[in-house]
Amino acid sequence: MNYKVYFAKRIADSLDEQLTEQQAYELIETPKYASHGDLAFPCFTLAKAFRKSPALIAEELAVKMNDPLFEKVEAKGAYVNVFLDKAAVSKQVVEAILQQGSHYGDLSFGKEQTIVLDFSSPNIAKPFSMGHLRSTVIGSAIANIAEKCGYKAVRINHLGDWGTQFGKLIAAYKRWGDESKIKENPIKELFSLYVKFHEEAETDKQLESEGRAWFKKLEDGNEEAHRIWKWFRDESLKDFSRIYELLGVSFDSYNGEAFYNDKMEHIVHLLEEQNLLSESDGAMVVRLDEKELPPCLIKKSDGATLYATRDLAAAVYRYETYQFAKALYVVGREQSLHFQQVFSVLEKLGFDWAKTMVHVPFGLMLKDGKKMSTRKGRVILLEDALKEAIALAKQNIAAKNPGLENKEEVARQVGVGAVIFYDLKHERTSNIEFSLEDMLKFEGETGPYVQYTYARSCSILRNAQTAVTNTIHGLTTEESWKIVKLLASFPSVIEKAYEHLDPSLIAKYVIDLAQAFNSYYAHTKILVKDEELNSRLALVQAAAIVLKEGLRLLGIETPEQM
Repeated sequence: MNYKVYFAKRIADSLDEQLTEQQAYELIETPKYASHGDLAFPCFTLAKAFRKSPALIAEELAVKMNDPLFEKVEAKGAYVNVFLDKAAVSKQVVEAILQQGSHYGDLSFGKEQTIVLDFSSPNIAKPFSMGHLRSTVIGSAIANIAEKCGYKAVRINHLGDWGTQFGKLIAAYKRWGDESKIKENPIKELFSLYVKFHEEAETDKQLESEGRAWFKKLEDGNEEAHRIWKWFRDESLKDFSRIYELLGVSFDSYNGEAFYNDKMEHIVHLLEEQNLLSESDGAMVVRLDEKELPPCLIKKSDGATLYATRDLAAAVYRYETYQFAKALYVVGREQSLHFQQVFSVLEKLGFDWAKTMVHVPFGLMLKDGKKMSTRKGRVILLEDALKEAIALAKQNIAAKNPGLENKEEVARQVGVGAVIFYDLKHERTSNIEFSLEDMLKFEGETGPYVQYTYARSCSILRNAQTAVTNTIHGLTTEESWKIVKLLASFPSVIEKAYEHLDPSLIAKYVIDLAQAFNSYYAHTKILVKDEELNSRLALVQAAAIVLKEGLRLLGIETPEQM
């Protein structure tokens, strides 16, 4: 039961529907201090309608709020403060979680609708850096959250496998490449060639022209250019697959930019048909003056297509294929203008579904306060960071629990989970400073701390050596009540995380729940054999279920021993 919704209904009923249930719901607050109740309703907005002071309205309303689920209702100034019945609510919440298990918190507003998510999308022939982590884990978590809300999520990896950079890379390979070295260590060698090209291009202006010429050959179907490009793509995908497996991230489609090469002329034809194309310095553009946006480039003066052309083709293909209710692009905020232009062009083409397309921007992963750059060679490779995190986790586990079985597996779960959690605990739009040391702390707001709390709950349940039943009573202490209130709020946190497309809300939630659980553990002798033992164990099990599900939504595994 959503107790905020319940309270809103009681307010609306008590006010003879002068305020709707939804209006009441939106006004209800959660008091900062427990002494002010569990829920609070401010009466300021009612003063004009009732022609009374907010404090007097609060007093009159408090008298009407008799309810078996309310332990106490009091008027404090302009607020009606409600104290929920701890025993009754604890019983309801814990029993619901034990009954529903991992399905607790499932929502249905996305039922029978499809949502497509474009995320990760690394460029082939470049290493998978920490800079790519954000799109990958944010997109994957939002897909999980959307599924929890009832949607069918289609995960798309729109690989960066086309564009002028591949002409540059082919030019670099033709000048300085060594086939045997590339076969031995493809991504490292290709990355070196890419960096060398940009270093040399600063003094050799001819190089940029060579790069553009090779890309034009690639677009025109030149056999040699296509063979080299395909080789680079195949080697890159092998490398990426290994990293995705380590992260536990999967995709339904790897259709990258190249997939849309034969679909772009259709877009150009539609634009021509509706007289939306204009010429600008030899290039073809769609003007977006009415949106106060710069023109959207569709074709360069040499006839080569651009990102926008492919993104337009991709959007049309995806709608025709999936009939999506919403399409999300989890791409860095520096691409905001690009997506405004693409969505605006689709609207001008008369596609109503363009209004369901959303750019989900995020902040940067910084190194020493600066943006990571593959072009300048200032980059931390994601695979290296994950391996180091796993090695450090293994050291921590060896020091804390030397007798632990499956050390390798647990170290992988903790190391990878630490990296993912560190990213997702930050608000999506914030920049993050890379720090393995901060990621792997077992104390504080970290993944290992939440995982360790889950493992502790599993240990308590193992040590109890008794099956937990649904006979719940007596959960009325301050520490148990903190857990119950958090457990009750899990469904609304999921809804809010989806509404804001921000997994950090769930990351912060599981931290709060872990802290509340550890406070309960510190103040309560859980395994004492008395009449409330089963209730305490039921609370532990309920917390374990929700911690595990919260971490699963973030894409993080939960070892039962650490």
